[in-house]
Amino acid sequence: QLRLVQSGGGLVQPGGSLRLSCTGSGSSLEYTAIGWFRQAPGEGREKVACLSSNGDNTNYAESVKGRFTISKDNAKNAVYLTMNYLRPEDTGVYYCAPVQYYITPEGSSCRRTLDIWGQGTQVTVSS
Repeated sequence: QLRLVQSGGGLVQPGGSLRLSCTGSGSSLEYTAIGWFRQAPGEGREKVACLSSNGDNTNYAESVKGRFTISKDNAKNAVYLTMNYLRPEDTGVYYCAPVQYYITPEGSSCRRTLDIWGQGTQVTVSS
C-alpha cells in the first residue's frame, strides 16, 4: 500500500521560495504519476501541478505557471514542488497524491483515482 509523507513548507515572505517534498513508502513512485494540490482557508482543494509517471510531462494551474516546478527523483522515491516568487494567494495546505495523467488534443491534465493523500503541509506567504 502506497503511503506518501510530505516535508517542507513554512512561512515565507512574498517573492520568496520554498520546496515541498513528497516521499513514497510501500511502493515505488517511479511508475506513478503524482499531483500536488492545495487548499486555501475556506476554499476547496485545487490542483496545482501534475507530473507524468515517466517524468517527461507536466501540467500546471494557470496561477502557478512560470513560478512552480514539479519534479521527481526516482533514487529517493520522491516528488518535489519547487515554488518561486511566492504570493500571499499561494497560502494554503499543500497535499500530494497519486493521479492519472492523460493527454488530450487540447493539452494534458490529471485526475485523482485513488483515495491516497500525503498528510498535508502548511505554506504561508506573508510579510
